[in-house]
Amino acid sequence: MNTDIVRTFGVDLPIFAFSHCRDVVAAVTNAGGMGVLGAAWMTPAELEMSIDWLERHVGGKPFGVDLVFPGTAVDDEKSPEEYLKAIPQGHLSYVRKMLDDAGLADLAESDTTAYMTEVARHMAMTNRKSRDQFDICLAHPSVSFVVGALGVTPDWVVDQAHAKGVQVGALVGSARHAAKQRNAGVDVLIAQGTEAGGSVGSIASMVLWPQVVEAARGAPVLAAGGVSRGSQILAALATGCQGVWIGSLWLGTAESDLSIEMREKLFAAESEDAQIARVMTGKQGRMLRTKYVENWQKPDAPPLLQWPMQSILNGYSYKRAERARNLDYWTYAVGQVVGDMKGHSTVKGEIERLLNEYVEALEHLQRVTGFE
Repeated sequence: MNTDIVRTFGVDLPIFAFSHCRDVVAAVTNAGGMGVLGAAWMTPAELEMSIDWLERHVGGKPFGVDLVFPGTAVDDEKSPEEYLKAIPQGHLSYVRKMLDDAGLADLAESDTTAYMTEVARHMAMTNRKSRDQFDICLAHPSVSFVVGALGVTPDWVVDQAHAKGVQVGALVGSARHAAKQRNAGVDVLIAQGTEAGGSVGSIASMVLWPQVVEAARGAPVLAAGGVSRGSQILAALATGCQGVWIGSLWLGTAESDLSIEMREKLFAAESEDAQIARVMTGKQGRMLRTKYVENWQKPDAPPLLQWPMQSILNGYSYKRAERARNLDYWTYAVGQVVGDMKGHSTVKGEIERLLNEYVEALEHLQRVTGFE
């Protein structure tokens, strides 16, 4: 698996791990892959602290950061309080009644306002915030990869990153998106099939990966969406990709920031329980099917709000569900590989399993395709 992208970043394995949890990012990086911190929701101060922490824990190894780039963000002028006011009272009443009917204890009004304001502060991904986050990344030499997950990467982002020797990546869900990102100067394309968790397109991985490889015009492509086995890494390389981008798999590890109850909820799920809906953000995404998601899909449910208001509103429900320890009214972005996640593990254990499965798959392929 000594692909060009491995040599570019100076890592041992073409396994790129997306995670909102810095412990996962550090563990994958220390195991020879490259961890990529999902930081779009962080404040600049929180991102600075997380990068400082990572640098202390990975011993100079390179890692990446995933952001929403400037130019694709929301209006700078709105404060968290203004976003909160933009949520219709009817929507809040709908969620409150849903949770009341389910017997979940309510929060004090002051706690509700304080918590939702804090959620709004994190979810409001303004141009100013994104620029500050980007500057922080470029100021740290260990950040050798910056990835954009929304919209075409602005030219000046590519120019400033390249001036610092930082590679720029972008998630794409079609060959058309890949061509636009290449025209913008993006270095690495992450071809994310619809099987993935979070924001996704509609094209399956095995169709998408070779299409993006063709559209990439020689740029390295990472295969994302539905990767949880070593044989899938081999398949990704066979389609012309140079590595894999894995996200959901790390949610079940000891390093994950999910609670044990949340992890066990994922372990109990099957692949078909990871469904596409717009409940989490107002945009199409794949998430765990729960009663909360199902309630929003009923005919009498109010129309889903635009991002980030829908995410801010969900914060209220998730806090009540967490306090009541009733995860039927919680959900999480997770891909169809959730059906393969059946027990507690560690990042190191998962990587060892992936590598062993890769070797087994390669040996099997050699046996069935070899000539005597």
